[in-house]
Amino acid sequence: MSAGLATSGCRVNENDIHRWESTAHGPDKLRAVLFHDKYDTALRVEAATSLIRMKPRQGRRVGIGLLVETLASIAPESRQPIVAALVPSIIAELRKPPPVAEPGKPAPPDTSFPYKDAAYAMLTSDRTAIIADEGLKEGLKAALIDWAMADFEHRLVDRSQAYGMEQLLRLIGPTAVAGLPKLMTREAARLDQMASLVAELGDAATKEAASANLVAIARFVSSDDWIKLKKPELEAANAASKLTPTEKQFEAQLAQYQEEELFRVFGSMKKLGGRPSVDFLLGFAANKDQPEKRRQAALAALEGRLDRNNPSDIQRILEIATADAPDVVLDQAFRRVSEMPRELVVEKLYGLFKTDKWKIRRTAATTILKMSTVKHVDEFMSRLPDPKGFAMPEALTYGAYFGDLKEGSPLEALKKHFTAGPAPARASAIAYYFTYGTAADLPAVKPLEGDTTRAPVCDADPDCKWACEVAKEGSNEREVRDVKTIGEFVQLCVVPAMQQRQPEREKGEKK
Repeated sequence: MSAGLATSGCRVNENDIHRWESTAHGPDKLRAVLFHDKYDTALRVEAATSLIRMKPRQGRRVGIGLLVETLASIAPESRQPIVAALVPSIIAELRKPPPVAEPGKPAPPDTSFPYKDAAYAMLTSDRTAIIADEGLKEGLKAALIDWAMADFEHRLVDRSQAYGMEQLLRLIGPTAVAGLPKLMTREAARLDQMASLVAELGDAATKEAASANLVAIARFVSSDDWIKLKKPELEAANAASKLTPTEKQFEAQLAQYQEEELFRVFGSMKKLGGRPSVDFLLGFAANKDQPEKRRQAALAALEGRLDRNNPSDIQRILEIATADAPDVVLDQAFRRVSEMPRELVVEKLYGLFKTDKWKIRRTAATTILKMSTVKHVDEFMSRLPDPKGFAMPEALTYGAYFGDLKEGSPLEALKKHFTAGPAPARASAIAYYFTYGTAADLPAVKPLEGDTTRAPVCDADPDCKWACEVAKEGSNEREVRDVKTIGEFVQLCVVPAMQQRQPEREKGEKK
């Protein structure tokens, strides 16, 4: 810790301290002054301050590390008066207003970062509690919070700091982000990061306030006021790029711009959640006047955010899922429904089996199966609709989903439905083999080729027909043949699929 500190035979003074900030061995000399109790407290504090503010050496602020290491090695009774004077000076620097750029000039450098980094390093020293006084510690944390909120967006991304803003906020905890909701405005450029930090660190009140502010932003972005504000900006951007879109093209540009901004807010809502955001997104998704892509995005943002214990949330998402809406909207709505408790939504989903729109029925059915286990197979089969209008893709889809059922053997639960019950149930059970059966299972399926039960009939559209492509007899060509019975479904559709699939053991041997 010793260093040559004599300067022309005189005692060390503040001028020496300041000069050493820029000399080659200055850091070691400053460290020595800070460490030795032969120097008065004021000079030791000045040495500590110089270690903080000295310019980086080879890109590193070595002074801050030396400061913390030295303070940690000083005896507590000697360290306390130094810290008691140093912390207020750091707080004073943290509370200085952020630099403001003059018109046409870059912003002056923000000189507060070294003081923030020093404060963080002192608070997190793992050798000893450098700031033992709780009043000083809380005062420093309060100043750090104010520092972060004073110029959050710039200070969040500044790459000169040794410790990032997120590290700092996590150190302090919930109180550190209590001020973020006020910064979450329509002009904010970093909503996503703000939402993430509030979601991670904020208390209930902070999260609620941030969620409400996101709703206000979303309402503005989706309004005509946003269009009026952004239209001149887009026109100027086009002119600068020498673009001359037609009126229709310009409207499309503006709509896409608005959509991108709205989806950005939806992304923040998804991260944060909160009752205000959930209520807004549900209402937005249910609004038939909104474009389907935006409604779909609103429902996607609700992933994991609906309250499973809130009857209103369950009712509203079911209303969207059962409404007359575009397929992309319904698909997202059913995804959200699948996140709800099975017992609260299954009857409503079974109610959709009565619809004559087989694709909606299939989506409702697969949602049920995702929520089900093997013990629910009989219940599901008993609720399938009449053969008229039941589509072959339904049977094939249900057969595939049966294989994913847990808590038992799906095949054992399905066997009794191969030869009993209405055609939709038989076909759906046998369709298990279409996806999972192999050549080794053919003996179990062959007897079913003689089942003369009439196959369902579906004429709603070409995709729903009961027909399969098979090899044309006596030719290398293929042809589509109608399926009229369950036996033909097995023979023409299921068996060929099984023949092409080798048992797992045989696959391994050939490999």
